[in-house]
Amino acid sequence: MKTVYTNARIFRGGRFVEETLAVEEGRIVADAAPRTGDRIVDLQGLTVVPGLVDVHVHLREPGFAYKETISSGTAAAARGGYTTVCSMPNLDPAPDSLEHLARQTELIRRDALVRVKPYGSITVGQRGCGELVDFEALAPEVVGFSDDGRGVQSAELMEEAMRRAAAVGRPIVAHCEVDDLLRGGYIHDGVYCREHGHKGICSESEWRQVERDIELAAATGCQYHVCHVSTKESVELVRRAKARGLRVSCETAPHYLLLTDEDLCEEGRFKMNPPLRSREDREALIEGILDGTIEVIATDHAPHAAGEKLRGLARSAMGIVGLECAFPLLFRYLVLPGRLSFERLVELMAVNPRRIFGLEGGTEPGDEADFTVLDLAAEYRLDPATFRSKGRATPFAAWPVRGRAVRTVVGGREVYVCEDTTIANSNR
Repeated sequence: MKTVYTNARIFRGGRFVEETLAVEEGRIVADAAPRTGDRIVDLQGLTVVPGLVDVHVHLREPGFAYKETISSGTAAAARGGYTTVCSMPNLDPAPDSLEHLARQTELIRRDALVRVKPYGSITVGQRGCGELVDFEALAPEVVGFSDDGRGVQSAELMEEAMRRAAAVGRPIVAHCEVDDLLRGGYIHDGVYCREHGHKGICSESEWRQVERDIELAAATGCQYHVCHVSTKESVELVRRAKARGLRVSCETAPHYLLLTDEDLCEEGRFKMNPPLRSREDREALIEGILDGTIEVIATDHAPHAAGEKLRGLARSAMGIVGLECAFPLLFRYLVLPGRLSFERLVELMAVNPRRIFGLEGGTEPGDEADFTVLDLAAEYRLDPATFRSKGRATPFAAWPVRGRAVRTVVGGREVYVCEDTTIANSNR
């Protein structure tokens, strides 16, 4: 028996087409003609895109279940239209061995609503220094290697990590931060910082390590992906690396595209790492998206307990949530004003992450049936109280947005259906 989704506007081959989509045994099939007994879902003209992919999330489990769990984090992902998320390794224990990784993968098998691809850590204990992990042992079980939250400080250690990652065919996914340049900072070293007596994080703390790592990637042949790019200098470094033909890619996040340090206020929900940068940096990020330098938008979904985010800019934990608000924000504030095409947004959030990281799923015949149904006319205000994530901290609370996922399908299985959708669902 097939499930046939009719009256749909589907993203296929880089464009939107009016077609019917059929799923059988978990895959998209070419024969979409319904037969007796098939399940028919009338999408009433709604839009279908390949399931969104977030290559940078913090699911916090094992070790920090009071912040988020595999269950709550993937429920948030499904509600946000994501069918695959890649889980960062700042866990307890860190996924630095098969034994420690197994603690995480057991929880994923038991509780995940969407596909979860874990990262292995680069260093033992995910410390950014010391001993490297056994790349060969971990490679078959992870999507890549990262010490996210910490930059690998030693060039020699990073070079050896890249050689080992290249040998096993996995990317290094780098949080770029030079510890010696942080100097106790916690927001961007800009006008707001100086006028309000805060300690600033300079842009060089990010781009200096991006610069170093690109040269190491050139020397080792490693596939290299830069996490949460936030500065104009980092964008230009990646642009030049691509022009050289290097296997270098990068991501940025919605908050760096929509906010600057001019939007800061004395609340922890505006605190993340990297911090919100200048207006000039934001414009460079948008230009990087438009010219193909930045190929991925990821959320860096980083939930914390409420009390950890209520201590102001100086004392709150770093990190905000993003899985449940990324798409409607970007659609409302970049696509609708004409700064970015809808097709390009789909590439950034669904197509390119799959290509770069070798992930399955999509809307083409033969694909694993991972797709998201979007209601692009839905208008509402973001309300963190409705989030399925345990985290509530977002600088976008109460922002008016447009567009939402009303149905999220993973491997042919509907893992989320919007509570107030009126989509017809019948059997022939």
